[in-house]
Amino acid sequence: AEVPVNWCPELGTVLANEEVIDGKSERGGFPVYRRPMKQWMLKITAYADRLLEDLDMLDWPDNVKEMQRNWIGKSEGAEVDFQVADMPDAAIRVYTTRPDTLFGCTYVVLAPEHPLVASLTTPDQEAAVTAYVEAAASKSDLERTETKSKTGVPTGALAVNPVSGERVPIWVADYVLGGYGTGAIMAVPGHDVRDHEFALKYHLPIVQVIAAAGDDSWDIQQEAFTETADTVVVNSESDLVSLNGMSAPDAKEKITA
Repeated sequence: AEVPVNWCPELGTVLANEEVIDGKSERGGFPVYRRPMKQWMLKITAYADRLLEDLDMLDWPDNVKEMQRNWIGKSEGAEVDFQVADMPDAAIRVYTTRPDTLFGCTYVVLAPEHPLVASLTTPDQEAAVTAYVEAAASKSDLERTETKSKTGVPTGALAVNPVSGERVPIWVADYVLGGYGTGAIMAVPGHDVRDHEFALKYHLPIVQVIAAAGDDSWDIQQEAFTETADTVVVNSESDLVSLNGMSAPDAKEKITA
């Protein structure tokens, strides 16, 4: 498969994330670039269930087995397509574990190496996006995800929320990794701390679609609501579907049916 890797021309090899420091190789201090290259890949996701189940057969310390479970990182969710506005042949596929929050998506984020970045960026944003993508190419995955202050740049293009029909801006941000999931996320700032911080920084809309049952006093503009117990879906209705008043599990089942 062709995936983004850390390529060091001087060393003539691909480096692990741990071998890249501040955009340079740990050995020799040579420049390292993120570049899509064909690699042999092991599809360990196909063995996720077996790997998890067989952990119980090992005589290992519990903390080590828990680390393995976290590393395997099994999750259950859904893939959702966001049509790019005014581009009939272009759609952005995202993976989410919270399809019940689709109405709360107020922007979409692409990894800098996402194949659609160049084609959907508008002319007035081309210079800014190109510069951002080039800067991201000198960072390792660890540097991109561990940085506390998230940065991004708008592409100028819009995506259509598939359930509400509303148009939402498409951004490029290096905290989204091209080799993880689909290389794109639907941002729900009302219910994700990272998305909330990004939305506040760049003045993007924040909408609450999950609330505590019987309590609507939460100030969603100040803090993301991340509780999952005893909650109901709110502000989630369109001509296509209504999830209002449902529990998160029921809403997930309905929206993915």
